[in-house]
Amino acid sequence: MKRYEEGLKIIEESCGNGNDNVIALATMAPLTTKDGFPIPAVREVDAYYEEGVFYITTWGKSNKIIQIEKNRNVGFVVCQEGISGQGVSENLGWVLAPQNAEIRLKLRKAFSNWYDHANNEQDENCVILAVRITHCTIFRNEGALRYNLDLINKQSL
Repeated sequence: MKRYEEGLKIIEESCGNGNDNVIALATMAPLTTKDGFPIPAVREVDAYYEEGVFYITTWGKSNKIIQIEKNRNVGFVVCQEGISGQGVSENLGWVLAPQNAEIRLKLRKAFSNWYDHANNEQDENCVILAVRITHCTIFRNEGALRYNLDLINKQSL
């Protein structure tokens, strides 16, 4: 098996299979330092993983959505899994929009313990955020085994 495929298999085994993953999601705040440098913003979110994409339910007026509207590039870390990387995010819109029907059912199942408590689906600001992984690094065996994946060009770096 090629190294790229091995890395994808690790991501699937760690994050897939309908799991509720906690990821740290980094965006760029609209603020800058006195020197003009952008300020990152990081928060933990629950995410469902499928075929190179993390899906997150969130409020459409949250800071993360406001920040993503200005810069779609994000960073992430899958908590406790040794997987980190970058992606491009997209607000897929209201969870009850017809185009979101299939992924909504998967999110409800993965997040079944808390979904209804945390989400008001009748509010059109209850949205689905997709984070399409572009690059990621996977560490195993305390860093002795490392995978660097380019998901855009489907290759190991």
